[in-house]
Amino acid sequence: MANYAITIDDVTRAAETIRGQVLRTPLVPAPRLSQLTGATVCVKHENMQPTGSFKERGAVTKLESLKPYERTRGVIAMSAGNHAQAVAYHARRLGIPATIVMPEGTPLVKAENTRSYGAKVILFGETLYEAAARAREIAEAESLVFVHPYDDPKVMAGQGTIGLEMLEDAPDLDQIIVPIGGGGLISGITVAVKALKPSIEIIGVEAALYPSFRNAILGQNQPIGGATLAEGIAVKTVGQLPLPVVRDLVSDIIAVEEPLIERAVNAYATLQRTMAEGAGAAGLAAMMAQPERFEGKRVGLVLCGGNIDARILASVMVRELERDDRITSFRITSNDRPGLLGRVASLLGQLGANILEVSHGRLFLDVPAKGVSIDITIETRDRQHTLEVFEALAAEGLAPQRIVSRSLPATAF
Repeated sequence: MANYAITIDDVTRAAETIRGQVLRTPLVPAPRLSQLTGATVCVKHENMQPTGSFKERGAVTKLESLKPYERTRGVIAMSAGNHAQAVAYHARRLGIPATIVMPEGTPLVKAENTRSYGAKVILFGETLYEAAARAREIAEAESLVFVHPYDDPKVMAGQGTIGLEMLEDAPDLDQIIVPIGGGGLISGITVAVKALKPSIEIIGVEAALYPSFRNAILGQNQPIGGATLAEGIAVKTVGQLPLPVVRDLVSDIIAVEEPLIERAVNAYATLQRTMAEGAGAAGLAAMMAQPERFEGKRVGLVLCGGNIDARILASVMVRELERDDRITSFRITSNDRPGLLGRVASLLGQLGANILEVSHGRLFLDVPAKGVSIDITIETRDRQHTLEVFEALAAEGLAPQRIVSRSLPATAF
């Protein structure tokens, strides 16, 4: 193997270092995800770590490598989420002072979680790049050890322990799919598993809005940036230490669009009964994007994190119901006469549709002066059931008009 920043020996030493300090997460068979994708799928549940992500592995490996005087002075890191919480959590446990620099726009809950682990939190800059520059300035001024989230051999080796555990539990895996942000996770896993099983395929996944590694490896100049559900892998600058590993040993990098990331988050919640943040669900999104690539294979998915805001998760799940036409809104415009709403409600009840919301409109200019519009949101069993409801309403002369969500594509009935 070429001369990379880490070797399999580094990863095996990291495994000894973190034993008893980091949860050895289960590799769980996923029959319903297998049915969804056509592959035999098992999931590495890194969302079960105390801080909700794989980042604890690299953080502990790095912190345990510090010399006594470095421990006394403390560490500093820049992060907007999982890395911050992992460093803060284990630094407190090991008695090491920790400072975390986070962008000013970091969600309040993430900043407060990091503070709750005993770290000093500094909000600075609009981007992670600015936060990183500030963190390095403080590190130099106060002689603190900078704990980089991915461009560090100790961190890479720590993350690579996931690969060792996956092969211990499922040595017959054909492929491992890994989300890519800065590259620390995929490079560590790749070095570990390729040394033990050279035939295995490692496939990376990027959010389509952040094709940083594809640009770096393929010499492309695709635009980078935008609001993504997978903020954990929304990295503009790839790690220089992980880059050669990914370039030489990773079979492919798949870019996934936002709707598929949403669908994957929902699939984890409803089919695997587990929480996945956008970045954590990216591997499953890749399988949904290119099912032919994985059909019939034994595939290991790294669910790298489960720190998703409850409101975002609720929104994703409702949007998926809308995509499947299990939640549908429509408008009925008619003469304003007594009993109309009761008639509609009775008919929907007979058809087995559940009414979620009703709104009357008598003052709209597109409704006749003696008319009324009724906007109704219903829940149905599936798309076919929704079609049957619309056909029955039309047969009663009610002429329902679909109201399309502004965020979702129209579905013709």
